[in-house]
Amino acid sequence: MRLSTPLAACALAAGSALLLTGCAGSAGDASADDDVIRFAALPLSDDPTVETPVDAMKALLEEETGMTVEVTEVPSYSAVIEAVRAGHEDIGVMSGFPSALAVNTGEVDSLVAWPGTDEPVSTCLVLDDSPLTSLEDITPDTVVAFADPASSSGFFMPTHMLDAAGLTAGEDFEELFSGGHDRSFIALQEGQADVACTSTIFPTMAGQDNPMFPFEEGETRSIGESISMPISMSFLGSQSMSADKREALVEAIPVVFSDANRDELGLYMEGMPEGTEPVIEPGAEYFQPFVDIAAIADVDISDLE
Repeated sequence: MRLSTPLAACALAAGSALLLTGCAGSAGDASADDDVIRFAALPLSDDPTVETPVDAMKALLEEETGMTVEVTEVPSYSAVIEAVRAGHEDIGVMSGFPSALAVNTGEVDSLVAWPGTDEPVSTCLVLDDSPLTSLEDITPDTVVAFADPASSSGFFMPTHMLDAAGLTAGEDFEELFSGGHDRSFIALQEGQADVACTSTIFPTMAGQDNPMFPFEEGETRSIGESISMPISMSFLGSQSMSADKREALVEAIPVVFSDANRDELGLYMEGMPEGTEPVIEPGAEYFQPFVDIAAIADVDISDLE
């Protein structure tokens, strides 16, 4: 058995503090300036040397809307949801499950969403020299690292995969929440986890000297892949923003986050499948499959309060 040590206690504590602060304030803060779009974003990487396309994203969104864009980095999916829900931020972007969690509160809207593909969303990785060759080899002493308890590819979809293999956290394996996909890989590298369940995007970065996936080709291998997802990414919108700002965002987001800007926006486009048309203002029914899958992880997101 490997030591199950939290890698991101400080980050998660900061996230909890932000949630408490956000909930304590009054809604409507973000709508005070109708010419300013407040964007709550997760850090794309903890590594300061990694170039993130924040400036490119801001410039494109400002050009398309004619408004100023202010980006605030927050530490977790839940913090993004609460910031938008409380009206402190106008928009946030995230994958299917946290979007479903937000939409099912009835207090956050999905402005634009991208359908998923038929490809697996998640994979569970081990080091190449691991004795584990399949999910069936996992034992109660095996430590499985997940990114975030609100992550689609880093928790919900792998949990569905493990459940389909007859494996339950706390009974058939030990669960470690690392605080991020890259931290799950650190846990795998340092022996704190035997398995890292993550997005299928990351193994494609092997051998590219990318801190987000610090492995060479052949250093890791997959022991299982998940099913696909009906929604890959979604822009969440505050219900307290003005009608004019909402209309501007609904029109601009599909133009800015499109295949034409894929190279310029880099990591921001990783979760948006090429060649797919987004769904404008999708209703809650688009997210119902996530509610069903979440039930397997003992998370009820159908009427979150």
